Amino acid sequence: MRVPSPIRPSGRSRRGGVVGVLAALAAVAALLAVPAAPVQARAGGLDDPFYDYTGSTPLADLAPGTVLNTRTVPYSIQGLPLPITATQLLYRTEDALGRPVVNATTVVKPLVPLGEPKVLSYQSFYDSLNPADQPSTVIAGGQGLGAGNVNVETLIFAPALLAGFTINIPDTQGQQADFAAGPEYGVTTIDSLRAISRSDATGVGTSAKIGLLGYSGGAIASEWAAELVAERAPAIARRIVGTAIGGVLVKPSTNLHYISGSQVWAGVAPMALVGIARAYDLDLSPYVNARGRAIMKKLQNAPISQVLGFYPGLTWTDIAKKRYPTPESVPVYVRIANQLIMSTGGTPTSPMFIGQGTGGELEGTAAGGPGIGKGDGVMVAGDVRSLARRYCDRGVTLQYRQYPLSHFTTVALWLPEAYGWLLQRFAGVAAPSSCGSIAAGNSLAPISVER
Repeated sequence: MRVPSPIRPSGRSRRGGVVGVLAALAAVAALLAVPAAPVQARAGGLDDPFYDYTGSTPLADLAPGTVLNTRTVPYSIQGLPLPITATQLLYRTEDALGRPVVNATTVVKPLVPLGEPKVLSYQSFYDSLNPADQPSTVIAGGQGLGAGNVNVETLIFAPALLAGFTINIPDTQGQQADFAAGPEYGVTTIDSLRAISRSDATGVGTSAKIGLLGYSGGAIASEWAAELVAERAPAIARRIVGTAIGGVLVKPSTNLHYISGSQVWAGVAPMALVGIARAYDLDLSPYVNARGRAIMKKLQNAPISQVLGFYPGLTWTDIAKKRYPTPESVPVYVRIANQLIMSTGGTPTSPMFIGQGTGGELEGTAAGGPGIGKGDGVMVAGDVRSLARRYCDRGVTLQYRQYPLSHFTTVALWLPEAYGWLLQRFAGVAAPSSCGSIAAGNSLAPISVER
């Protein structure tokens, strides 16, 4: 993936040291081609005391975003340290069930600070069921195939870092890797912003402007943060200048049908079931057959790189017991799936830029039937349009862009536009709107139990 051009560093930042950093980043793809030894993980991430809260005050008595531990580490790619450092914070947040837990975020300060602090909160698409693949552990020296997504993403936010932005990279899935649990992603992101604002080590302070950026799994975190922040952290909400997302998981129940039987993305369905079951303390064993149990057991610590293309043609009926012919015939699934529909938690209070692809056939996913339609291979465009239209109706200034490409290839068009859009928000330029021209989409109504 090429480094996008909309953010251009000043002449002062084009020094030999910076050029060396970019040269190291350009070697990421070569490093990823040969997987290193896997990182050993436990429930809290790497086996490092940084992730352990040992304070005398119970977590439940601490405010969300309270900083619990701080460390400085070399910024590493596949265990190779770069000539920059990162500040990592352990902070108090909540899991999908509202229980107080710890989580980590990584802050990379600008190489050349330019003016007042400004924060790009970059939500990663690390998409893994292994805690060792979360950004904080990968950046601190993690190796292996599962670390690859975070390594590659360094190239995505490098232009902002060179342009004087402070980069915030939260472990959005929490410390037990609750893949696909959207509201939890949003809460961990919001509380990471509280934490970096309270820490003297980050230099952010309590008034810096904030922009949210994320694609795919990162879009899950960015969007849920945007819709939850006004109620959860109004002081943070007032500082957010905009949210740019692409490849958006709006209504997971639709996506489950869309990817069923696809050639590349079908295995994400059992992966998501594992993540949701973990996040919400669900036991799905009564509903899956022997093959389903075997697949879900195999995926307990799997990164998405070990899922994509590994289960071509897999459908719900391949993994479920015959008495449960559809996902909607499982009441516990229906209950949780309805909690994961975007826009049900609140409304963003700052502008949004949303991009979505429609060329899913390029990645082996055919367009779905009524109520589904075209997507990018994993995300459903009709759902994304309906989300955009719903927010327009609620008064959000929103720009929607649709691309005739697949999930992976859409990034090349979406990212430069997203960067340019965010730069204008930081500059105080009025946000554009396409609210009057977004085509109708699918229903976002809650699903019902089929009996």
